[in-house]
Amino acid sequence: MQTTLSDRLNRLSPSATLAMSQRSAELKAQGVDVINMSVGEPDFNTPDHIKEAAIRAVQENYSRYSPVPGYPALKQAIVNKLKNENGLEYAPSQILCSNGAKQSVCNVIMALVDKGDEVIIPAPYWVSYPQMVKLADGEPVYIEATIEQDFKITPEQLEAAITPRTRAIILCSPSNPTGSVYTREELEALKNVLLKHERVIIIADEIYEHISYMGSHASIAQFADIKDRVVVINGVSKAYAMTGWRIGFIAAPEWIVKGCNKLQGQYTSGPCSVSQKAAEEAFAGPQECVEVMRQAFERRRDQIVSLAKEIPGLEVNCPQGAFYLFPKCSSFFGKRCGDRVIRTSTDLAMYLLEEGHVATVGGDDFGSPECFRMSYATSDENIVEAMRRIREALARLS
Repeated sequence: MQTTLSDRLNRLSPSATLAMSQRSAELKAQGVDVINMSVGEPDFNTPDHIKEAAIRAVQENYSRYSPVPGYPALKQAIVNKLKNENGLEYAPSQILCSNGAKQSVCNVIMALVDKGDEVIIPAPYWVSYPQMVKLADGEPVYIEATIEQDFKITPEQLEAAITPRTRAIILCSPSNPTGSVYTREELEALKNVLLKHERVIIIADEIYEHISYMGSHASIAQFADIKDRVVVINGVSKAYAMTGWRIGFIAAPEWIVKGCNKLQGQYTSGPCSVSQKAAEEAFAGPQECVEVMRQAFERRRDQIVSLAKEIPGLEVNCPQGAFYLFPKCSSFFGKRCGDRVIRTSTDLAMYLLEEGHVATVGGDDFGSPECFRMSYATSDENIVEAMRRIREALARLS
């Protein structure tokens, strides 16, 4: 029996965040008190009014297949959200709902990218972006944005990266893994570069839109002269603490939506019917819960940044969104604790897990091998204790 997997699958790397989470779970199963700062998931429960909408959906027998792009009521709620919150005009035919924003991103890449097409990915990047491009037989092209530039690319870097083979660019703001946020002025400068390259589609991943500490959210779709080349990605996972409900969406030119609808119709069909009714309530219902969670994340951001800056050897910026800190840790490379030598950020993350009992993620798979990621989507008490453990573990390296 032949036991080889397809070349397509062999091109992919396993998720670093999930791998670290698994190792953390193994230690916990052994009785080790591990503080998990590796997974990007709000620690809040889904708000009650959203859960109640799901219960009503069950009672009203929303148990059958939905239309592939989602129920009309949910798509209309998204249209209203985009207009009222973002000043963006879309028709329901320009919305497609999927099984989480992750599927939304992958749908778009698979619908647009042919073999040999290039997709520009600013680094640091979310670990799945390059893997999705490879799955589509495309070529990831990376633009490095360092901590000195607040992990944000410049127009000059973007211009230099575009070639005749460039098909798309993925912009994530607020960013996973850095928490960096592009201002309106910075997005406009990037837009002015992209205007000159009509083949390039902009995939704007805005899943962390509501977890921002800069006031109003800026979307590159707000610029009328390029809106017809922008695909907005969003969903309910982060803002409404609904990661397990698996509802994301795209708002895009209709020709792209039709392509993604065709693709999705062949391999998942529409997302969970009950989850869609819950998401409809999330977008259309009271929004006070979003601000309560945002304020908690901002308080935690201030706390973790302050504590991280007190740790010798870490270089820290102040993220303006999401719930991640991405310190530069290369000063520890080459140091050791006993027989253990730290050569990479992944080595450091594993050391912090096994010796400090704090789960983080090395920056290698985020395209920034000098940094590592910590999620502060956990309690204030956990943050204080985790940073104490990290400080003590790092102090043992020499």
